[in-house]
Amino acid sequence: MLSKMKRPHQGGSRLAIVFTGSPLFTGAAGSGESEIRRWIIENDWLEAIVALPDQMFYNTGISTYVWILTNRKAKARRGKVQLINGVNRFRKMRKSLGDKRKELGPDDIDALTRRYADFTEGPEVKVFDNADFGFHRITVERPLRLNFQASPERIARLTDEKTWQALLTSKKKGAAAAAEILEGEATKKAVLDLLKTLAAPVDRTSAAQSTEPTAPLYKNRDAFTKSLKSAAKTRGLKLAAPVLKVILSALSERDESADSCTDNGQPEPDPELRDYENVPLKEDISAYMEREVLPHVPDAWVDHSKTKIGYEIPFTRHFYVYEPPRPLAIIRGEIEALEGEIQGLLGRALT
Repeated sequence: MLSKMKRPHQGGSRLAIVFTGSPLFTGAAGSGESEIRRWIIENDWLEAIVALPDQMFYNTGISTYVWILTNRKAKARRGKVQLINGVNRFRKMRKSLGDKRKELGPDDIDALTRRYADFTEGPEVKVFDNADFGFHRITVERPLRLNFQASPERIARLTDEKTWQALLTSKKKGAAAAAEILEGEATKKAVLDLLKTLAAPVDRTSAAQSTEPTAPLYKNRDAFTKSLKSAAKTRGLKLAAPVLKVILSALSERDESADSCTDNGQPEPDPELRDYENVPLKEDISAYMEREVLPHVPDAWVDHSKTKIGYEIPFTRHFYVYEPPRPLAIIRGEIEALEGEIQGLLGRALT
């Protein structure tokens, strides 16, 4: 429909289309739906949205919305979007037609038309800047913190690692495959023997404690990697990058008290602690982080390379009217009255 509008120099066009509520908010930032909303709003084509009552159509009782779009906005409307809440503007039909039980009467149509033309805020009308519907979808990262230990339990995890299992398989055929598998077996045995050397005895202060050697606990990945490579060098063993990676994966556990893992001097993010926040376009991301995030997680940061711009129109939220709960005294009185009624019924039943 937008593609059929006349160009502004030709006088422009105005169109209206009935939608369900989904186009107002469906789709995350960067999705097709959000990008369509962004395209419409940033081009300043969205003039108004009118919320209609539910049960207005024969085959559905859901709520619907009329989007009014134009490329010839009046000067006062430029950069603005008008929301009109017409959900209470209807009259009941004497006889329903399927799910259609409501209709707009002449007075309702006149009232909604006047609300649109007046372009004045009120209980049923809200006016927003285009940017009010936009937001930055930011990715909040936290550092990966791991401890490392060559304990029997962690060493046993190696068998579940895909890279470790690949050492004992081959895509080759015949003698070449057998030779590669034998090489994998040798690497596996050499690595297991190496890890056992890291299980050095730890001093114990209680005779009641076990005398079995306990592997030291490292809370710094670089320190553990250095110790591992040093032990491997002593044995004349060179750890290939994939093998080193699988060892670190199997022997690590998340530990909030451990040092941050780094990559080229920069903190490495923990995928399990990754979070997302929607920051209004009109608000500075750094100020938002200082106020909403950093007081709770001081080590967090924003990965700006993943930031996306999204648009959504939370129509219902803008017209929500808070209704306070009934006083507790009234609720308690009703409960006590019901209890008395139940007791009376039980008494009559027993007699």
